Amino acid sequence: MICLKDVCKTYWMGAEAVHALDHASMEISQGEYVSIVGPSGSGKSTMMNIIGCLDLPDEGEYLLDGQPIQGYTEKELARIRNQKIGFVFQSFFLIPKMTAEENVELPLIYRRLPASERKRLVKEAMEQVGLDGRMQHKPNELSGGQQQRVAIARALVTSPSLFLADEPTGALDSHTSEEIMDLFHELHERGNTIVVITHDESVANLAERKIRIKDGQVSEVAI
Repeated sequence: MICLKDVCKTYWMGAEAVHALDHASMEISQGEYVSIVGPSGSGKSTMMNIIGCLDLPDEGEYLLDGQPIQGYTEKELARIRNQKIGFVFQSFFLIPKMTAEENVELPLIYRRLPASERKRLVKEAMEQVGLDGRMQHKPNELSGGQQQRVAIARALVTSPSLFLADEPTGALDSHTSEEIMDLFHELHERGNTIVVITHDESVANLAERKIRIKDGQVSEVAI
């Protein structure tokens, strides 16, 4: 499903080149639960941006579902993100003035689905994360864990082929973090592909496979 071949990405800090990804290669199959772990500055964010079609590599090749993404336009990449990838971020990125229901509905509006179908899909997604009783609450009326569940429902509602989670427990206490990771485990058991990017070894160890990234280079780690 995900195939990176000798991917390089370089950023410039003045006259100094920073090799965020240095000939990174890896494969992730459909239905796997994989963690990508590494310290701050290791290249994790760059890896996430490329896997999530938010950025393109300078060198090498990235295949998503067998299709190379390098030649795609920004409009085509946006379509891929909307149709194939469910993003879950540390900071939730919920819109404060919208209810939980409206936040979850947003990607379906971009797809121009009829209102009745949007309502059905949103209710199903909120039920799956255990928040169907909080649909009319705004983010400031929800706990951090509930906000992250809304963010997961927003990712879930489009039935993506890939869930891409960037530090999904970074803003949560340990008990709430366990609940969120249990939810990812449930999603995986339903057949979803999960990629969690984290600096937390305990979170990374919950995956089936653990891939370490350091100084832009990738290696497989036994769990």
